[in-house]
Amino acid sequence: MSTEPDPREGLATPAAATDQAAAGAVLPIDELPFVTLTNWVKAAARCGFNIEPVFRQVGIQTDLIHLESGTIRAAKLGELMAVCVAQSRQQHFPFMLGETFAFEYQPDLETFLTTSPSLREALRIFEWVRRLINPLIDVTVEEEGDHARLLSRLDVPGSGPEVTGHFTEGTFAAVQKFLRVLLGEQHRFTRVDFRHPPLADESRYAEFFDAPVHFRQPQDRLVMERALLDKPLEGAFPTLHRQAAFLVEQRLQKQAAPRGLVAQIEQTFLEQPRILGQGIEAVAERLALHPRTLQRRLQAEGVRFTVLQAQVRFKLAARWLEEGAMSVEDISEQLGFCDRRSFTQAFKRWSGLSPSQFRGKTRPEPG
Repeated sequence: MSTEPDPREGLATPAAATDQAAAGAVLPIDELPFVTLTNWVKAAARCGFNIEPVFRQVGIQTDLIHLESGTIRAAKLGELMAVCVAQSRQQHFPFMLGETFAFEYQPDLETFLTTSPSLREALRIFEWVRRLINPLIDVTVEEEGDHARLLSRLDVPGSGPEVTGHFTEGTFAAVQKFLRVLLGEQHRFTRVDFRHPPLADESRYAEFFDAPVHFRQPQDRLVMERALLDKPLEGAFPTLHRQAAFLVEQRLQKQAAPRGLVAQIEQTFLEQPRILGQGIEAVAERLALHPRTLQRRLQAEGVRFTVLQAQVRFKLAARWLEEGAMSVEDISEQLGFCDRRSFTQAFKRWSGLSPSQFRGKTRPEPG
């Protein structure tokens, strides 16, 4: 009987995904943190459908236990958006995605935001959101005359302009939600511009944003009165605000620290997948460590080598099956399995599907 471990088995300390998630300089641009999973569930419910079958249709593995370190490929996230928009009948899905957004796994960010003395101070959060939640979100502030403009520069790798437009709509909906919290009835925009054409009934946009909405514009932007940037906010709480900022900066410094041993091992596996079948000795040699030293250091971090090995195998296998360029036999060989049967048994334990079934679910149906 094979003893290939389940790659979803919990680790006592964060594994490589934790070292990578949220620090945009570490994660590849096509792989994003997915701490907003529950946000998608809530938005779907508001739109009148259950998202669980959609996750299965798109081929997205859901894991709430390790959600803070979970990632999703950008193209897969774009596919998820497209399916959710098509499923939604009661509401425009991107609006509900923004409306239901909350910092459930980042409470220090929400505390910083809601205790800010002014909107100008609160808008510092955009840089942190980019680094901690989604590296694709790039919102900046421009000031000219009596107006302030919040500019969004968002692109989703592997997705077309329509899907990117939906994500911009969701971003603007989330910005509106939090401005409403901070400013109350004074949060109104004087103008909303989108680069894309209307992707839903045009009347929905003006009703949702309660402002003139223009499409096919050179920039995606929210325009508001500049004076609102420095208006004192009722929720100002200087002590909590400083504490929240300190906690956020502390977390960012920790993520910017040199990668640990687990991340180095995962990177070695990703660069040289065949090592996955050669045991801990081959990995130790490439890291210039004695195998017993490597084993001892992993034990000190509460990580099992075999679990880490299985995690990378599953990650690569799922990616290659989705891409469809390699046969199951080639994938099995590349990942260091002795034959296709051993690989198939391991993959079924990890995902509940055979490699062929998994590939069939992640490929679009013809026509």
